[in-house]
Amino acid sequence: MPRGRYLLHDPADGTPLGEEHFQCAPGPTGWRYVSRLDAPAGRPAGTVDLTLDHLGRPIRLELRAGDWQVRGAALDGVTWVRMAATGERGTEGNAAARAFTGASPAFAVATAHLLRLTPEHPSARIRLVAFAPPVLAPRTRDEAWTLLGAETHPTDSGPLTVRAYQVDDQETGERHTVHLAGDVVLAAPGIELADLDSPPSPTIAATPEA
Repeated sequence: MPRGRYLLHDPADGTPLGEEHFQCAPGPTGWRYVSRLDAPAGRPAGTVDLTLDHLGRPIRLELRAGDWQVRGAALDGVTWVRMAATGERGTEGNAAARAFTGASPAFAVATAHLLRLTPEHPSARIRLVAFAPPVLAPRTRDEAWTLLGAETHPTDSGPLTVRAYQVDDQETGERHTVHLAGDVVLAAPGIELADLDSPPSPTIAATPEA
């Protein structure tokens, strides 16, 4: 069960955005990630609680940021309720998308796990619903993911496989690269892995869905 800390910053100018203290682990039904976000000054800034099934589909999502919270799941595409942190003014939404995304590194792991790209099937497009802090307003986006390659490195705890993915935003044309080791983001724009107390779990499947 990896526990660690990500440093978050603005990928455009490097402005610090805070820290995300996380733990994640595979389980009997899939994978779960929970985290606490702190602003640069150290005050609480939100939480993430994401559970995937064994195919990588989001069976539960709970986000908190600022004065807002979101609860969602894969249902008729994806369905969510966005409401004030007090639980008032709830608004339900639905979209013909496969999963959720957002600022947390958890979503990069989740998308890679859902797509399960391989050298034989290296590319795929996916529609996601994104929730951006601090107001968690939903926005549908299309991304193209490509597996660039994988390298295995020896470590004290055994071989560590690092996979590199190219991610293209189909609306803006922006492109970036994400490096994953199991269920941990090693490097991505705006994300720096600062601490990790145990090796990543090999949660990303090695074969495409039948």
